[in-house]
Amino acid sequence: MTPRARVTVTLPPAVVREIDLRDRNRSRFILEAVEHEIESRRRQELLVSIVEPHPRSEEIAEAGLGEWGALASPGDEDLLDPAAGTAVRWRPGEGWVQVEE
Repeated sequence: MTPRARVTVTLPPAVVREIDLRDRNRSRFILEAVEHEIESRRRQELLVSIVEPHPRSEEIAEAGLGEWGALASPGDEDLLDPAAGTAVRWRPGEGWVQVEE
């Protein structure tokens, strides 16, 4: 069984009644709700990072795949195929755009 941590949460009685109407196991219901919210926030953070990437992202993108590949650990050279996929470039104010070949 996965280790658990005990947490005390104070909720309004009306919310507890709503939980009880939907699931007899309050802990499971709250766990599922929290997991759902965490996943939702992760997705939102990812969307934000696509629109406004970390400042170093542009530097890394400009370095290019070749330089990144040169830094790979021995044995990792085949993890990425530079010829595969779609070439994109970051343009400030536009975001990631496909590179016309």
